[in-house]
Amino acid sequence: MESKINVSRNVVNLLSLLGLIATVVLCVWGISSGVFTSQEKLESFVQAAGPWGPALFMLLQTVQVIVPIIPGGITNAAGVILFGPLMGFVYNYISICTGSILVFCISRRYGMPVIRALFRQKTIDKYIGWLDRGKAYERFFAAAIFFPMAPDDFLCYLTGLTKMDFKKYVLIILLCKPFSIFLYSMGLAAISRFLLNI
Repeated sequence: MESKINVSRNVVNLLSLLGLIATVVLCVWGISSGVFTSQEKLESFVQAAGPWGPALFMLLQTVQVIVPIIPGGITNAAGVILFGPLMGFVYNYISICTGSILVFCISRRYGMPVIRALFRQKTIDKYIGWLDRGKAYERFFAAAIFFPMAPDDFLCYLTGLTKMDFKKYVLIILLCKPFSIFLYSMGLAAISRFLLNI
């Protein structure tokens, strides 16, 4: 019985490692090709995928949540511009929520080392004190997810270090994300259209 558990654990660890490697490779390719740093190149790349465009877009959007070196504003605005206000919002919502849930699982499994690898120490020091505040942190986290401009990706990683129940975390993400995604996506899309028309 124990040998089966060890085999299962090894398989999970291998899949986690392969997923991490694939994510890093995708990020390196996306940045070097300009797909993750240029809205125009991202739009061209997704449009070239034809009917697979929405799935490809959501994959890229999910990756940018997990590895937050990609400007999230580019993908948010591109979603609305490429697919229209309604479907752009839907694709952004699904992929950002998926990425946020994966981030929590990664952080809960690998802990502080993965956070230190992805974020500056200054950012960590600014928010680490919240971990000792129990319910107050849960309220703070929910408010930060609801309103735009908070360091969402970092806080999702940080929350993985708390004792917050997974179901509660998912509920906060699903209920609080729509408002900030809507404002952020629509605002950036409007700015992009304005600049492109100049």
